[in-house]
Amino acid sequence: MTKLVVALAVSLLLAPASAAGADRLPDAEVFAASTTDVITDPADPRLDVRLVGFRRQVAEIVRRGGGRPRGSELLDGVFFSSILGFATFQRSREFDVDSVTRRQLRAIADTLRRRFHQQSVLTFDYPDRRSDPIDAVELEVPGVGTRRLRDGFAVDQQARERLLGGSVTLDHRLILIASLRDLRLAKRFAREIGGRVKEATVRRGHREFVG
Repeated sequence: MTKLVVALAVSLLLAPASAAGADRLPDAEVFAASTTDVITDPADPRLDVRLVGFRRQVAEIVRRGGGRPRGSELLDGVFFSSILGFATFQRSREFDVDSVTRRQLRAIADTLRRRFHQQSVLTFDYPDRRSDPIDAVELEVPGVGTRRLRDGFAVDQQARERLLGGSVTLDHRLILIASLRDLRLAKRFAREIGGRVKEATVRRGHREFVG
């Protein structure tokens, strides 16, 4: 019996930080990539990288910036560039961050932007006070793959120009960060590319493109 208790205690200590309190939202999220490569082929091997080293680097930047890294998830993104005139694929990560102020979050994102030569880094900050600004939504919709996301942007000019891009998790959950006024557009777009919008999760907060 004692051995069992000890084993359970050890397993809890070794569990990832995201496993404990997994139902609780983080203070904020950071969406970032490690490269500026333009990728137009969905079969490009650069889209298979796990970004493990990048995950460790970002966790250290978060700690030095005063925050606490809580977990990270791989994402396959599709982003429309008005400069290039077409959509590009991008392997990236979403990082959960705790114990961080809005000023610290902005500084962390700016450090990531400069370190990895990004045009901007997207943050999504959950409100913890009634006075905190709420100007955006995070829409999470199951049932969408990366190719459907790309094809949807290719034919939907309004979605391209207003949403700019989106990401898909490895288990095919679409993630769109949109302004509050574009929530209806985001839901319509997700539905048209095959997302199960009736099962969607909508979270409200403050978004910022730091750059």
